[in-house]
Amino acid sequence: MEYPFDCISEFIFAESDIKKSDIILIPGASQPQLMEKAVELYTDGFAKYMLPSGGRNSKLPSNETEWGYLRRIGINSGIPEKSILKEDKAKNTFENAKYSLKVLQTLDIAIENVILVCKTYHARRALLTYKSVFPSGVNFYICPVIDKRGISKENWTLNENSIRIVMNEVVKIGIYFEDKINKWV
Repeated sequence: MEYPFDCISEFIFAESDIKKSDIILIPGASQPQLMEKAVELYTDGFAKYMLPSGGRNSKLPSNETEWGYLRRIGINSGIPEKSILKEDKAKNTFENAKYSLKVLQTLDIAIENVILVCKTYHARRALLTYKSVFPSGVNFYICPVIDKRGISKENWTLNENSIRIVMNEVVKIGIYFEDKINKWV
């Protein structure tokens, strides 16, 4: 039997096949699972660089930057320092995308294909945000990761906290993009 909210599951929990890319982007996070997945993809040869993004986060020890936290996980997992690019100012998903693009442009790194490693329930908003900021010819491959909350496409409707988090993503997408849709070129 079809569940009436399956359409929300299909929309929010974006996912795609992963292909060899120029870079792995990780929107800011205070949870290790995203960087652990990025390390796995890097080690498997999917990209030459990774770029975790994110400024200070009160959920991290000593109000550390998300970039520093994620970088440390990468370094401790054997990723060469030169392969982890730096963006440590972003405070939200739009800034993650905007500042990451600026880093790539400053370093003159050509990008055609990008792997976006993000939380499962953040996948659609992350994809829309990065696509709205990056040049139109860039291909994005979405690699959603189940974080410590354990929220997935299959189980988000089973408890009130997960429902609140997923529905908050629906609201944020409306807020993020309402004024951008008619300006999208």
